[in-house]
Amino acid sequence: MEITGIICEYNPFHNGHQKQLHTVRRHHPDGGIVCLMSGSFVQRGAPAVFDKSLRASAAVRSGADLVLELPVGGCLSSAEGFAAEGVRILSGFCKRLCFGAETGSADTLMDAARRLQSPEFIRALHMQLDMGLSFPVARQAALGSDLLSRPNDILAVEYCKAILNQNSSLEPMVIRRDGNYHATEADPENPSATSLRQLLPYDDTWLEFVPREARPCFMGAVRHELAFGERAVLARLRSMTEADFEALPHGSEGLWRKFMHAVRSETSVEAILTAVKSKRYTRTRLDRMLMCAYLGITREMLEAPAPYVRVLAFNDRGREILRQARESGSFINAGEATGHPYEELEQRCSDLYGLFAEDPQAPGAEKSRRVVYVR
Repeated sequence: MEITGIICEYNPFHNGHQKQLHTVRRHHPDGGIVCLMSGSFVQRGAPAVFDKSLRASAAVRSGADLVLELPVGGCLSSAEGFAAEGVRILSGFCKRLCFGAETGSADTLMDAARRLQSPEFIRALHMQLDMGLSFPVARQAALGSDLLSRPNDILAVEYCKAILNQNSSLEPMVIRRDGNYHATEADPENPSATSLRQLLPYDDTWLEFVPREARPCFMGAVRHELAFGERAVLARLRSMTEADFEALPHGSEGLWRKFMHAVRSETSVEAILTAVKSKRYTRTRLDRMLMCAYLGITREMLEAPAPYVRVLAFNDRGREILRQARESGSFINAGEATGHPYEELEQRCSDLYGLFAEDPQAPGAEKSRRVVYVR
């Protein structure tokens, strides 16, 4: 069976995501679809709005066959690390990688990925950084193209870079991404996750932008937000030593020290991040560093590849994909690797995620979590 992989977050799952799944199914009706999804924390450095099992169930109900969890190290990495971890996992058993991009040409994206790794580009990038520009702005200027000004294109190029760097056999399958990724008003055909997250606190109107099959997963579901757990975050930050700050991911060039001083002088998460932010460092980088600090994730832990992949949800076709992957040795399921130290990190992240719920949740949820089977 040929398998198409999708690296995703589904934060939350909506009509645009189902549209992608249906497009893959239309082009490859006899194949399988595997989604590698962020777990409790997402790449922008925040808790996922809904529990990962609910989001995985919504995906399978809406057209996916199997949903695996992207390890937390990949979730809280830069776009480059996020893409690299996803490609590493899916390369073992998927034929192609499907992703959306404002630029609908795989050739254009692959060409940009090659240029980003050329000596000429590296020299130009350093020149732009020396001028004090932030990394995203410097990279776009060094490339001499507006390709890296659009969010989906940026991630798409990182997928292509990862395929090249890992000598992966994955074939890029690009779907043109319509609509505005950062739109604050939800579009019925191509809603942005940003717009739906803004609707969440008020009423259930956001469910109008969710596939009918997936809506039961979210009705009455517990919502998670950084604001709900802010005091827990501050308590952790205030207990950190200088060595703890120095070991943080995303804290190079002395950024960790500036972050430490802000933690020790400010009274809120927003005030800390505002004090640290500058033209050189993006807000999402700071958000990821803060979340890693809260979770006790060091630079070494973030960069280490996860020893297994956790299964979140599947249907009958997904079960067949799992069987084939296990027989080929493509990946190790979490259930086959109990007792590994990585489980301690997963458990801690799950327990701390529960403090971002509207009503704090009891610890131990990860130990009792069951894989969702959708008939």
